[in-house]
Amino acid sequence: MKKSGINPFLPSWEYIPDGEPKVFEGRVYLYGSHDRFNGYTYCLNDYVCWSAPVNDLTDWRYEGVIYKKTDDPYNKEGNNNLYAPDVTQGADGRYYLYYVLDKMEIIGVAVCDTPCGRFEFFGFVRYENNIMLGRKEGDVPQFDPAVITIGKDTYLYSGQCSGRVKSVDDTRTHSIAVLLAADMLTIKEGPFNIIPGLAAGKGTGFEGHEFFEGSSIRFFNDTFYFVYSSFNMNELCYATSKNPLGGFEYGGVIVSNADIGIDTYKPAAKKMYHGNNNHGSIVQIAQNFYVFYHRHTNGNEYSRQACLEPVKIKEDGSIDQVEMTSSAGGILPGIGEYPAYIACNIFCADGDTEEPTKEYWPNRTPALPFITQDDRDMDAANENNTDSSFIANITDGFGFGFKYFDLKNISAVKIKTRGFGFKGHFEVKTSWDGEILGLINTEPTNKWKEFSSSVKIPDGKQSLYFIYKGKGNVMFKSFTLEQAEH
Repeated sequence: MKKSGINPFLPSWEYIPDGEPKVFEGRVYLYGSHDRFNGYTYCLNDYVCWSAPVNDLTDWRYEGVIYKKTDDPYNKEGNNNLYAPDVTQGADGRYYLYYVLDKMEIIGVAVCDTPCGRFEFFGFVRYENNIMLGRKEGDVPQFDPAVITIGKDTYLYSGQCSGRVKSVDDTRTHSIAVLLAADMLTIKEGPFNIIPGLAAGKGTGFEGHEFFEGSSIRFFNDTFYFVYSSFNMNELCYATSKNPLGGFEYGGVIVSNADIGIDTYKPAAKKMYHGNNNHGSIVQIAQNFYVFYHRHTNGNEYSRQACLEPVKIKEDGSIDQVEMTSSAGGILPGIGEYPAYIACNIFCADGDTEEPTKEYWPNRTPALPFITQDDRDMDAANENNTDSSFIANITDGFGFGFKYFDLKNISAVKIKTRGFGFKGHFEVKTSWDGEILGLINTEPTNKWKEFSSSVKIPDGKQSLYFIYKGKGNVMFKSFTLEQAEH
C-alpha cells in the first residue's frame, strides 16, 4: 500500500454493493451490483467496473459500464434490475460474467475478452436437456451467483434461503453448487446442497449463522472458502472445505457492517453502525488478504457503498473477525481535513447495548444519524467528482466515530456543520464512552460554517469520536486536526 486508504475506498458518490474483488493481469477488479443514490429499490444502475493496481488499493480507476440491464434478451425494456454478479476467467482465457435479474429465477452469462471491457450476452446456465437452471421441476429460484475456475473446472454457486424475507419460502433449504462443462453454460454435475439455511441448519454446526444469500467462493492454500451473508444480515461468514462440491464446515464471522460481535472497544452486542444486508468476499494480493463488504447510507437499504479491511488467514486456516474502520485497516495522518462520510461508527451513545435485533434501525426514536449527500450520484453525471456528502439527522445523544489516526501534538479541532442545533455542542473523545477531551460549540446556520475549539488529545494511534449534546438537528460535513506550532 503506497498511502493511507479510506473507507469507502471509491469516490463518495459511487455506490457499489455486493463487491467481488478479483485479480486479473496485475490489477484488482471490483465487480458488484450498482445502487443509485436516493434510489427507491436495490441495484437501479447498470454494472460498472473499478480497478486498482495490486500494489496500491487507494488508486481506483473507473472502467465504465461493462454490462447493461437491457443487454439481457429477456429484459430489453429494462423492467428488471441486475443483482449481484461474479466474474471468472475461463480455461479458454475469456472472462465470463454470471448474474441474475431481480424477479427472474435463472442465471444469465455474458462474456468478454478483457476483464473490464463491454461484456456481451452469452447464454443461460442450463441442464444437458437445455432446461435452464431454476426452471427444472424441483429447482429453486437462482440468486447471487458466485463462480470460480480451477484449472479446467468451473464451479458455480447460487441461492437464497428463508429467514429474513417473508417472500422466500422454506423449500429453499440450502445454497447450491454445480460443476459446469467447458462451454461455461451446461451443468456437468449437480446441483449439490452446500450451506444450510434456517430450515436445515439444526445440528449442522451453522446454527445462528445459517445461509441467507450472497454466495462467494475463493480457493486459498488447497482450501475452498465459501463466503456468505447469514440470516443475521449484517455479517459475512465463511465456511471451508477441501471439496468444492460439498463437505463445508462453518468457520466464523469475518466482518459485520454493524460491528456486532466485536468486543474490543464496546460490548459485543452493541451496534456501532446501521446493520443490514451484507455481501462481499476475500481477495489475496501477494501474501496479504482483504475482505470487501458494503455499508448502508442515506437512511435506507438502497444506497450501499464498498469498504475493505485487511484480514489474516491463520496457519490453521481460520479467520478472526475484523472491525470496521475509516482507514481501511491502516492509520491516517493526524493532521488536516477529513470528510465526515468516512465515519465507521454511527451510534447511540447513551444506550442500545441489548442483544442485536434484525431491524435496520435500533429500537430507538429518533433514528440514527446517517450519511447522505446533496448532489446526485455518478449515474447522473457528477462531472467534477465533487464530494457533497455529510452526516445528517444528528440529534441529542447520538455520535459518530473515525478510526484510526496517528496523532501528534494536536492542539485544536475544527468542525464544519450546518442545520438547526440550538444551544448545542460536540464532545470530542478518543472512545465512544471515554473522557471528554474538548467541547466544540455550534450555532444554527443554513450554510456550512466552521467552529473550532482547543482540544488536547493524547499522541499515538487513536480513534476520534464526536457526540452531539443539545437541541435541534445538525449536519456534519468535515473535521480538521490542527497541530500546535513549535
